[in-house]
Parts: sequence; structure tokens; C-alpha cells
Amino acid sequence: MDRDRLRSLFDLTGRVVIVTGGTRGIGRSLAEGYAATGAKVVVASRKPEACKETEQRLQSLGAEALGVPTHLGELGALRTLVEKTADAFGGVDVVVNNAANALALPLGAYTPEAWAKSLDVNLRGPVFLVQEALPHLKRSRHAAVLNVLSGAAFLFSSTVSLYAIAKAGLMAATRAMAAEFEPFGIRVNALSPGTVDTDMVRNNPPEAQAVMTRLQLMPRMAHPDEMVGPALLLTSDAGSFITGQVLFADGGMVPR
Repeated sequence: MDRDRLRSLFDLTGRVVIVTGGTRGIGRSLAEGYAATGAKVVVASRKPEACKETEQRLQSLGAEALGVPTHLGELGALRTLVEKTADAFGGVDVVVNNAANALALPLGAYTPEAWAKSLDVNLRGPVFLVQEALPHLKRSRHAAVLNVLSGAAFLFSSTVSLYAIAKAGLMAATRAMAAEFEPFGIRVNALSPGTVDTDMVRNNPPEAQAVMTRLQLMPRMAHPDEMVGPALLLTSDAGSFITGQVLFADGGMVPR
């Protein structure tokens, strides 16, 4: 190992990365991080204006970039996202499933509509997006999938049980994908952030935000940029021998 070799481990020059929920919060930081490594970055979000603004921001950083308005709950939109990515950049090397829906209802008050709204975005969408991208991932020499989870999948998450159920399912999907895709050289891992300073967290009452931070050994919110390093480790050559794992970048929340 030398300096040049070390730097090359995190170099994604020429690789094509899809980041869902890539226009704000953690997804925005990840998109900018991938752009800084030389990747061609495709961001997906429901809002066309946000996609265009993020596309232009990434291009201003010197990256080849594309914003594709996409609703993760609509299967046809996932196919379009992959097709537009392949048309623009020739394939897909990395899929980052970051988009999420934080709908919360107490157990005993679920509705079929709420169940579908949460599970379609938080679980079905990520699984089917990877399925759509799979032919391209199989052709890539550096294929990786990163599923963004939550501490809710591992804790007694009574107030956000819909979200927790979906994220726990995505954890199971991560392990299954890692096993089934290994013969194709596709690595699949998960990142579980703690309390991060995002709109999703800030939409909670101040007292709830305080509880979230107190759960951690490090009693503060993380900046979204603090998720970039862990994500790059799991999807670059630096993590070439890591698959089927969860990296807890959560300030000591779940281990505690």
C-alpha cells in the first residue's frame, strides 16, 4: 500500500451512481460526495425543480450529472429512472437507496392506504429499483448497492413502527441480495445513520428531537456530510471485501 494506491481506493472516476432522495439531506450530501470522487451521478426525487437544481449544482462541481423526477412508490418510474441513467451514461455501477417516507401511525390505527404508502417507498421501491438495475450491475466490474436503513429497524420503535417495519425488511433484503448477487460480483451493504440534521428529523417536535439525540452515546445531530465517508467505504474499492453488512454511523445509538 502506498499513497497513490490508497487514494485510488476511493476513486470512482467514470462510475455511474444512482442516488434516490438525492436532492436534500443525506442524499444530497452523498450525491455531492460521489461527484467529488469523479462519479457520474444521477439523483432521483419526486420534485422536478429539486432534481434540476441538484443536477446543476453537481455539474457546477465538475461532475457529469442528471436529475430524474421519480416517485419510488411507482414501479414504472423505477424502470424509467434506470433507462434514463443507462441512456445518458451507458450503465449503472452503484445504486444508493436513500429515499424514504416517514409516515407514522400508532399500532392499532394502521390503514391499508398508510401501510402501502410506507412500504411501497421504504421497501418495495428499493428492492424493485435494484431489480431494474440488475442487468447493468451484472455487467459492471465495480457493482455495489447501498441501502440506507435507520436505527428504528433495530430498536423498540413504537412511535414509528411503519417506518421501522419497512427498514427491517430492507435489512433482510440487504442480506439476501448480498448472498444471491455475490456470484455476479455485486456487493450489497447497508448504512444505518443516527440522528442527522435533515428535514425529516427537524419535522419532529423539539422534545422528540432531543430524545433522538439522547439515545446516542454522542448526544448531537450529525451533519449529513458525515454520512459520505461511510457510504464511500461501502461502495468503492475501499470496501471490496465487505458485503452483507450494516455500518452503524449513528453516534453509538444502536450498539448502546
